[in-house]
Amino acid sequence: GAGYVSREVRADQAMRRKEGRKKGLKGVRLYNYTAGPAVENADVPDNAYRDGGLADAATGALKTLAAGDRPFFLAVGFYKPHLPFNAPKRYWDLYERDKVPLARNPNAPTGAPRCAMHTFGELRSYQGVPKKGPVSDAQARELVHAYYACVSFVDAQIGKLLGQLESLGLRDDTVVIVWGDHGWHLGDHGLWCKHTNFESAARVPMILRVPGARSAGSTCDALTEFVDIYPTLCELAGLPLPSHVEGTSLAPLVQDPRRAWKPAAFSQYPRGGGLMGYSMRTPQYRYTEWIRRGGKVEAMELYDHRTDPHENTNLAVLAEHAGALKRLSSQLHKGWRAAKPAQ
Repeated sequence: GAGYVSREVRADQAMRRKEGRKKGLKGVRLYNYTAGPAVENADVPDNAYRDGGLADAATGALKTLAAGDRPFFLAVGFYKPHLPFNAPKRYWDLYERDKVPLARNPNAPTGAPRCAMHTFGELRSYQGVPKKGPVSDAQARELVHAYYACVSFVDAQIGKLLGQLESLGLRDDTVVIVWGDHGWHLGDHGLWCKHTNFESAARVPMILRVPGARSAGSTCDALTEFVDIYPTLCELAGLPLPSHVEGTSLAPLVQDPRRAWKPAAFSQYPRGGGLMGYSMRTPQYRYTEWIRRGGKVEAMELYDHRTDPHENTNLAVLAEHAGALKRLSSQLHKGWRAAKPAQ
């Protein structure tokens, strides 16, 4: 199944790129990091852009797979809402530009180390974005508007796939999981793009639909990680789990979203010169250590999400939080093996 889809997608993308060039569209190019504007809203059908074409290919693949009457695994990777923020005009029209909000915290967190920040070079590679300094409020509003449009655009493409499952009679025996590969800064802390260990870049949506689940329609506040996806799908599909897998199946949470779960989730993102930021999220805190190659801790960050959910104040520089720092540092260095949920 996966091989069939990849061939379909490659052929479809080549066709869309050719058609798009004729129309003068920039967003149909497979990669567009250094060419063209950061946004585009052509008045075209969904499949004039690559995610629309991908949705068409994937719905066709579902039809072929369903006709085979065999179990299948289908992975569909949409690009949006990644840069460039290109989506058909009708998705932009869902939002009014003057009502699009700007970030309420456009400054770096108080006490944050310099290594926690960056200059969002990815966005600056696009035409019309200043090479230095902040973007203007007008351009920031345009970028956020474009991001919203891209979210609605990709939401519609996911809807097409779910609709195809329904029409093929596969809804009641197909597990579906939707997630994003990273978060995104939209001017908060003066940042754009990802490339940080802040919550905005590390937290993503993760949505599971499991036929027959008692918790259908519920939300879950438990800490989960990407490494949990593989074992979850294995358990839900009745497949054996390889011994080397590090994650934890989320199947128990599907049945009881309120049950006790992991005490921490882990992520990391580097800076240059051998500096790595190791980050840990607990129910209350996000704690990050910036460690130079060789083991020296050069900086720490601590944000209390109960009182500071937007991470505006780094508590690690305040003496009264020394106890919390010591406890969280110990927990961070024990790692994921010490943060497995009780079964």
